[in-house]
Amino acid sequence: MAVINDRRTEAQKQRLTLLVVGTDKVLSGWGQARGGASFLAFACDSKTLDQVLKMARDRTDLYRVRVVIDSRGSPYRPSRTCKHLSIVVPAVSLAGEAS
Repeated sequence: MAVINDRRTEAQKQRLTLLVVGTDKVLSGWGQARGGASFLAFACDSKTLDQVLKMARDRTDLYRVRVVIDSRGSPYRPSRTCKHLSIVVPAVSLAGEAS
């Protein structure tokens, strides 16, 4: 079972239901991901998906970048090879949130 570190607030979990997920080359295989893969996911919505996808694909530390759905009705479950998953909210996805 994977350790899941979801840094979204409850409101963000409802609004940002798309995850751009990549396998982290650096963090896989050790620490909390010992014996498996470490996934990094960027939460976004359909408006910011293209920007977030480009950002993730441009990172040299991520490979196998893909888009998945993560909602209450269809929660994202990482593969069995995943030992650690971090879900973060990139700055572009914060646009439009009340301060």
